[in-house]
Amino acid sequence: MSPVPAGLDFLGGAGTVTGSKFLVTAGGTQVLVDCGLFQGLRELRRRNWDPFPRPPGDIDAAVISHAHLDHSGYLPALVRDGFSGPIYLSSGTAALADIVLTDSAHLLAEDAEHARVHGYSKHDPPLPLYTDADVDAAVALFRPVAFGASVTVGPDLAAELQPAGHILGSASVLLTPADGPRVLFSGDLGRNRHPLLRPPPPPPEADTIVVESTYGNRQHDRDEDHDRLADAIRRTVARGGSVVIPAFAVDRTEVILMSLRELRRADAIPDIPIYVDSPMALAALRVYREAIRRHDPELRDDLPAVDPFDPGNVHELRTAAESKTINNPRWPCLIISASGMATGGRVLQHLESLMPEARNTVVLAGYQAVGTRGRDLLDGARSVKLHGRNVPVRAEIVNVPFFSVHADAGEIVDWLRRAPRPPSSCYVVHGEPEAADAMAGRIRGELGWSVTVASLGQHVRL
Repeated sequence: MSPVPAGLDFLGGAGTVTGSKFLVTAGGTQVLVDCGLFQGLRELRRRNWDPFPRPPGDIDAAVISHAHLDHSGYLPALVRDGFSGPIYLSSGTAALADIVLTDSAHLLAEDAEHARVHGYSKHDPPLPLYTDADVDAAVALFRPVAFGASVTVGPDLAAELQPAGHILGSASVLLTPADGPRVLFSGDLGRNRHPLLRPPPPPPEADTIVVESTYGNRQHDRDEDHDRLADAIRRTVARGGSVVIPAFAVDRTEVILMSLRELRRADAIPDIPIYVDSPMALAALRVYREAIRRHDPELRDDLPAVDPFDPGNVHELRTAAESKTINNPRWPCLIISASGMATGGRVLQHLESLMPEARNTVVLAGYQAVGTRGRDLLDGARSVKLHGRNVPVRAEIVNVPFFSVHADAGEIVDWLRRAPRPPSSCYVVHGEPEAADAMAGRIRGELGWSVTVASLGQHVRL
């Protein structure tokens, strides 16, 4: 019998920025690269409830690029449904994914209970996608590996992680079959000017490259967005209002706090209370502070000697009772709360109380996927549904996309340009159709590579 040719299946993260799942088959080995939740549009979220496209018990191992839910958030469901292999990831990703998945299970349980109490679910009783026990089972399979170390993930396949500069622990993943072509997954690439992390090194040599395209048709402008944030805060305080920033708990909160520290030191914004209202963000802050303490090599070497996440007058809210005290603040303040696209978490209660008042401001600090409340606000919605009811939007909406920690289109192409040689094939993933098409066009036009925008369910030979 002739050997089965190496293959790649796009099981998620194709045609959308969420749900990244890529299955590589080499010889008798099946390895899943990333295992993310679909987010955004209801039709996408429903896919999380579909049976996994391949029997989970047949998958030998998983390799996770980083801790964000759209790359790691389906792991507990995969394990519950029969996957029992090792999950390889960096130590930073292991620490953060434990936090992220635990919080995800908590929010899923809260959403199910809220739907049960208020009767707006089609299911009786509403159930969460997965539980705390499922998360514990997944975390028990974590196998942290060092950057640059080759690890055998099956009889026919080795994996290697290299820093991607997106969030702490984020990685590009290189898979090398024993007898076959090398395939590189970019993961989510970081900014060349990330305030915390070093930029990603050049990609290693590979025969196939799978590259993200979140900002495949956009370019960031740091200075303009810095000024836009400061202007929004000053303008809001002058009219007696408060600012709420929906922020991803991992990395985005840290970057925002660093920017607020810089603006405060320059007297560019007034000294108002800053509330960090996200247990997950506070847990992630501890991980980042520990990385700084041990001089983690992923971090820039020009970080300030003092705590870079302390702009002054910061209040950490840990309990639900503390969170409720700022639902209707009696004085101007700034609230940073998860989730970053307003899909869940404590930020929803703050939006519910602040959005109906024109004196307040909502700052959208990063990418907002189609179908999320954040995207609805960005697109000018005059009301959004929260907790089963429509809430009017009279607050000012300000977009500051610089705070995304994704590489923009030019940075992605520049990273690819540094490859030792052109790959035989390149597949564009993890982007909305317009962004993915634009990225493919730039790769084809500027690099002269053979490139394809991947489609969901597509199988290709490697």
